[in-house]
Amino acid sequence: MASGEEITVCEDEVSHLEKMTDLVAVWEVALSDGVHKIEFEHGTTSGKRVVYVDGKVKLLWEWMFKLVGKETFTVGATKTKAAINIDAVSGFAYEYTLEINGKSLKQHIENRLKTTNTWILNLGGTDYRIVLEKDTMDVWCNGEKMETAGEFVEDGTETHFTVADHGCCIKAVSSGKRKEGIIHTLIVDNREIPEAVE
Repeated sequence: MASGEEITVCEDEVSHLEKMTDLVAVWEVALSDGVHKIEFEHGTTSGKRVVYVDGKVKLLWEWMFKLVGKETFTVGATKTKAAINIDAVSGFAYEYTLEINGKSLKQHIENRLKTTNTWILNLGGTDYRIVLEKDTMDVWCNGEKMETAGEFVEDGTETHFTVADHGCCIKAVSSGKRKEGIIHTLIVDNREIPEAVE
């Protein structure tokens, strides 16, 4: 199997979790298109490496002589670049670190806090995760990029879109303070939705 190629697993096969005998790390990564679960198997005797993204095999090496190194793959609809670094700590102990777009997971999380706003809401019994990418003003809902219409208003801008036949609007207004910058507020059915922290 080529690096980064995805394997399709039949539904009648045993669950991937039951087959994970060498599971060494699990991460959850919030991206605009959703929160993705990344799991990593590392056979320290065979060198076997398996990367799962949302339960699907993304990368598979059955046998490798080199037990340390780096495995690269993509995550999510936007094919965000990710890498798992495998470093020897001492003897047969290993450390596994995840990078997203060339940054450590911690740096990625800190960057997302600055560049995105996320709201979680329930409409008609269904949960929705809405993400605003501040740099592009793209709006995502449950993994889908939304069609939006932007307009300038007296005190800033409004970005309009629809979720499950509900009118939504993200208002962007200046805080009047340089450190705070622009404040983004989601309004659904004339009701302000509190921002979620991921």
